Amino acid sequence: MRKILVLEDEDSIRGFVVINLKRAGYEVVEAATGEEALDRLAENPDVSVALLDIMLPDIDGFEVCRRIRATNMNIGIIMLTARTQEIDKVTGLMTGADDYVTKPFSPTELTARIDAVCRRVGIEENTQSKDELRRGPFILNMENRTLDRGAKRIKLTQVEYTIIKLFMESPGKPMSREDILHSVWGKDYFGDLKIVDVNIRRLRMKIETDPQNPEFLCTVWGFGYKWGK
Repeated sequence: MRKILVLEDEDSIRGFVVINLKRAGYEVVEAATGEEALDRLAENPDVSVALLDIMLPDIDGFEVCRRIRATNMNIGIIMLTARTQEIDKVTGLMTGADDYVTKPFSPTELTARIDAVCRRVGIEENTQSKDELRRGPFILNMENRTLDRGAKRIKLTQVEYTIIKLFMESPGKPMSREDILHSVWGKDYFGDLKIVDVNIRRLRMKIETDPQNPEFLCTVWGFGYKWGK
């Protein structure tokens, strides 16, 4: 049974989410504050996905996300954002979240997004290729799901790994935002194309010498992105 952390300070909302996740077959760990969430994660290292509200009574959800990512690149993270707070979606993704769900949301949408994140972070994968991909200074190890540049290990979330793998498998091939979205997040993804752009921006900050003038994750103006100029 997959275990989900639900961080939400409003009892009514947390209770609604918890009940519906349990009905969907998840085991749920609850927290009402950011510090409590970090403690619960330390007690439950087998949590697959963390669902993080942004507005909290102590530290905000962005800081919780940063602290989780500082030690765990494999867990899936979904931020809960308000419909009118567009900047929260971008900020959440830039701090290491894999996805966001906009309030108000239906139980069906939430469980679908959690299922999708579980698939993307490899929770349901039983086998992995032992091959390596080498492109320029990079080595992508598909057994360990790691990326190295020379002697430097680049820390990637599992979603970032999937994006890099998609590009390195087809160097020089322009890919539209829609193609990337469908390949990485699935054709049944509820969100919009912004998540592609934000993840590309985040990856450039990790792999490019000059993220403003990318050498590897390059923009194809009016279309999408490609690997290499």
